[in-house]
Amino acid sequence: SPRIRRRVAWMYYAEEMTQGAIAERLGIGRVTVTRLLAEARALHEVSISLRGGIADLPRLELALEKRFGLSEAIVAPFSAAEVDPASAIAAATGRFLSEFLQPGMSVGVGWGRTLSRALDYVDGGQVDRIVSLLGGTPEGQDESPAHFAWQMASLFRARCHLVAAPAIVDSAETRQVLIRHCGLGQSFALAAKLDAVIVSVGGLTSDLFPGDGRRPAAAVLEELASAGAVGNLLFNWFDAQGALIDHPVNRAVMSPAPADLQQARHRVLASGGPDKRLALRAAMTLLRPTVVITDELTAAALLAEA
Repeated sequence: SPRIRRRVAWMYYAEEMTQGAIAERLGIGRVTVTRLLAEARALHEVSISLRGGIADLPRLELALEKRFGLSEAIVAPFSAAEVDPASAIAAATGRFLSEFLQPGMSVGVGWGRTLSRALDYVDGGQVDRIVSLLGGTPEGQDESPAHFAWQMASLFRARCHLVAAPAIVDSAETRQVLIRHCGLGQSFALAAKLDAVIVSVGGLTSDLFPGDGRRPAAAVLEELASAGAVGNLLFNWFDAQGALIDHPVNRAVMSPAPADLQQARHRVLASGGPDKRLALRAAMTLLRPTVVITDELTAAALLAEA
């Protein structure tokens, strides 16, 4: 792909890595490295320097991988700081999923606007199963965890497993009853046996958060913010250090604990934008992702703060 070709060119010409070292780093054959370098020269992407700004993105990607111990970082370009980068991140996420997901994989999926938009850029493919990692949201919302999981399953010709419960129930006791006695234990058991999880970071906004079933979402969010929350992962709320906060919502959410998601070999986190930077950095501590997909300004901010 053009992105891999640019990375190879940067590593070879700017970082002076050998072709063998590049092949080992990227998990591709040395013949492929040679071919991509030839293509870069034929396309005039390489002369004395890397042209047209293509150096910036590989530089950021490689720096993120080194700083945060990632197997891969994908940095999406966009036109201006005032532009919402969600569409650019979604496009990069969709292309990544099309290439990354393989037959036989069991994949857990979160939910959010960035992930939903990513489906527009997915070419399709085949996996064994898609597992929703979050219970349902109120009727009337255009987007929901179940709808997203079904769409993913359709695109990848997979079996689909949903969490047949609200995203947040009324108490920790109700959550335990549903898991132990109402068949949801199987759904959570599947979440511990995934090959990959694909999630995004949620912020302190009330448009997607359903509240706690007793109070309006805005009131609950105000309380969460007062408790130190900066964002959420599958409605598990965490602070700026990436630690789960002590709040009843975290004990009543119908989703696996972030620690359980770490058992998946591949953990993909796709988020960005100025309103998500603090939450994204904290989520990286909480989830320990293997792949991060973000925008170039957020990538630069993460590196500046590290």
